[in-house]
Amino acid sequence: MQHARPLLALGLALTLAGALGAQGTPLRVPVVVDTLPNGLTLIIHEDRTVPVVTTNVWYHVGSGDEKPGRTGFAHLFEHLMFMGSKNAPYPQFDRLLEAAGANNNGSTNGDRTNYYESGPASALPLMLWLEADRLGWMLETMDVAKVDLQRDVVKNERRQGVENQPYGLVEDHLAPALYPAGHPYSWSTIGSMADLSAASLEDVKNFFRMYYAPNNASIVVAGAVNPDSVRRAFREMFAGIPRGPAITRPSVAPFTVRDTLITLEDRVQLPRLYLAWHGVKEYSADDAALDIAAYVLAGARNSRLTQALVYDREIATSASAFNSSQRLDGDFQIVATARPGFALDTLKAVIDAEVRRLAAGGPTARELGQAMNSIEAQFLNRLEFSAAKADRLNAYYYATGTPDWFQQDLERYRKVTAADVQRAVRKYLIAGRVTLSVVPQGKKELAATVRVVQ
Repeated sequence: MQHARPLLALGLALTLAGALGAQGTPLRVPVVVDTLPNGLTLIIHEDRTVPVVTTNVWYHVGSGDEKPGRTGFAHLFEHLMFMGSKNAPYPQFDRLLEAAGANNNGSTNGDRTNYYESGPASALPLMLWLEADRLGWMLETMDVAKVDLQRDVVKNERRQGVENQPYGLVEDHLAPALYPAGHPYSWSTIGSMADLSAASLEDVKNFFRMYYAPNNASIVVAGAVNPDSVRRAFREMFAGIPRGPAITRPSVAPFTVRDTLITLEDRVQLPRLYLAWHGVKEYSADDAALDIAAYVLAGARNSRLTQALVYDREIATSASAFNSSQRLDGDFQIVATARPGFALDTLKAVIDAEVRRLAAGGPTARELGQAMNSIEAQFLNRLEFSAAKADRLNAYYYATGTPDWFQQDLERYRKVTAADVQRAVRKYLIAGRVTLSVVPQGKKELAATVRVVQ
């Protein structure tokens, strides 16, 4: 019985997808939008399916807003925001929410930092009050002790996730090779040890003053709520917080990736190959076609690379492909781990052949249909949860200015043809790329060598 729910949900999503396609019924997630004079935007989605609520706060700042020599600040703040504020000193943020039956967390990427709370609908006033207190009254409680404590936590997280994690060194080497120096995505989100060590209390406070301001944030409240009541509470708690300075967003110049070969020795048992190309930014013309290309290559058990590498030739333990599109730019990666006894050039030859075959003939009708059905099913299945809807509403608002952009997003994939996928592969996956090998220490002979273009 434990496995019935995911299968049922997937079947329901596929049925819903077919129904939407056949009937032409627009997919809507209705919202109420309210913006305060200080620039803070509230997005409310009422869903009374179950008596729970989610608050999802996006600060429109990520590691891409940092500067060389000052990296890691966005992620450091993800930790500092839980260290207490004027009226909710540490550790009251967590304790109050837990006592109310709610949970909370946060995350950081290149474009934004988000914080969310989920729990019973009765906990919503507490959630909003806590978010208001740390937005408006956290800076005055920030001191050297808190910054040093969380700096050490982030450094330890970096040691565990990058320096002492198998294949973790890729995070420090792939992005700088793929993106030019100074590009917002040319450094890792977690930042460098040197930059984390160099950050002063005043540096951290200045980062907060610039980016943690009402005019650089949006809040989604989704679940069993009354929109009018939420708007009143929102205005009461957040209206008195002053707006911050105007923000100039980083821009990116066009660039071309040259074929680059990198070999890293690590404490690993099996060699792993990373192939990376410059792609496109999110929601741009070829974004959906590249998502489908990734699925055709390695999105399922019967996909081309998975079949060729893992099952037919049995030369790899795993293969994956993903289109990583972000707000300002994007890349496309293929990753494969070799089985014992096989060098990465063997895997690379098979990958190159499959990519060229997709570029030459495009996906079959069956491959295209499977990819589109799977993407659509996953898309619709996520709408089952208020927390997932809340995060997408914030994402769409930041990217497009329209929170309820679900139907438009879905239509991007429905419009993709086999010719679109073929053209995208030819345009983005045949040009220059970064070839990065991670091999066991002392086994450089297993690394991929110079690319041969046919």
